[in-house]
Amino acid sequence: MKIKIRLALQFTLIVAGILLSFSVFAYYFSFSSQQSKFRQSLLERATSTATLLIDVAEVDSSLLMRIQESTTTWENEEFVLTDSAFNVIYSFNSDYLSDRGALIYNHSKGGHKYFYTEGKDGVSYLYHSENKVYYAFLMATDKSRVANLKELREILLWSILFSLSLSVLFSYLFAGRAIRPIADIIRTVKEINSLKLNKRLDEGNKKDEIAQLAVTFNEMLSELEVAFRNQEDFVSNASHELRTPLTVMIGESDYFVSHRRSADEYEEHVKGLVNDLKNLNSLINSLLELAQINRERIFDLPVVRIDEVVFTAIRKVKEKYIDRKILPRINYPESGSELFVNGNEGLLEIAFINIIDNACKFSDHDVLIDFNICNSNVSVIIKDEGRGIPNDEIETIREPFKRASNAKFIGGYGIGLSLVYRIIEIHEAKLNIFSKINEGTSFELTFKRTLN
Repeated sequence: MKIKIRLALQFTLIVAGILLSFSVFAYYFSFSSQQSKFRQSLLERATSTATLLIDVAEVDSSLLMRIQESTTTWENEEFVLTDSAFNVIYSFNSDYLSDRGALIYNHSKGGHKYFYTEGKDGVSYLYHSENKVYYAFLMATDKSRVANLKELREILLWSILFSLSLSVLFSYLFAGRAIRPIADIIRTVKEINSLKLNKRLDEGNKKDEIAQLAVTFNEMLSELEVAFRNQEDFVSNASHELRTPLTVMIGESDYFVSHRRSADEYEEHVKGLVNDLKNLNSLINSLLELAQINRERIFDLPVVRIDEVVFTAIRKVKEKYIDRKILPRINYPESGSELFVNGNEGLLEIAFINIIDNACKFSDHDVLIDFNICNSNVSVIIKDEGRGIPNDEIETIREPFKRASNAKFIGGYGIGLSLVYRIIEIHEAKLNIFSKINEGTSFELTFKRTLN
């Protein structure tokens, strides 16, 4: 069932419930009001009739009978006056009240008592006169009330039917109008695919719930568009970077085997191929690491000592740059726990290896690594005295395969810093880069300490 129809039915049921409740209450209060007025009239008639018969000497039974016959205004009126033993003293048009058992059952033990039977309202009245007790019983049918209630029922019934008809019509129209923005969203979403991620939903007034849904969906589309573009760029760049060395190796090998060579030349060529394969393996490993980090969203971040992670990274980089001095400088605090951070040791090691490797690659001087503990943070600052990074390119080098313009003739693929930035993002840390051309670059990584 469509939402529009379901909303219309639900609204109609609510209106029907409200109208029915209102009609029941209106009918009940009308019935109670008219019944109360009629019973009050019965009581007044019973009181006055008993007074005439008992206390007014000039009025006897025959006179009262003639008066009642000439003045009767109620349908099926019955009147009976009895003594304290329920012996009938006077009766008029009695039918139900002719039964002594009915009189005993409905008599009033004090004041008056109302009762209802056989479609008639009745009242019994206890009357005292000269130390004697009398009972006056009066019953009648409230014909006007019956007619009024019948008319009221018809009015309420037709009012409910008419109101429900209008409710069905208008609820269907308003439900259609209310969900029209949703229908527009559905139509627009159907047009969006991987080739049309730049299409956006109409955000309307940006205030109601549907507009907020459109805003949220547009934000998601923007993120998806960026992700798809990054993926396309990554695949394109990765394909290019992988194709180039393979093409070079294949071309050189084809040329080399086209003529007979000496053993030394073959050995030299094989060494070159091995070196190229090592570089290609390094590129593939970097691509796999980047893909792995970008794919996974949750990493375990246990407590680690940041200085131990840095020293492990230094040791691994030294295997590649044997003659390079990498100098860590740290003033150890009284408690080693001040160097504790929440982090993934493997990921942090990758980040520090890439930064230190870049410092060694782009500088022929010593690399300095300083530790700084301040309040709730611990910072690791890696400095080199290399060629530096142009200021307008510092933000762009975080993207995969992006390299500084002054690093074109130095080996590398532009993946390392994108890995570093992603790892820093996972650890909710900060990375600041300060660089001057031909003076060097400083990488400052700031982590939140794990407080005991």
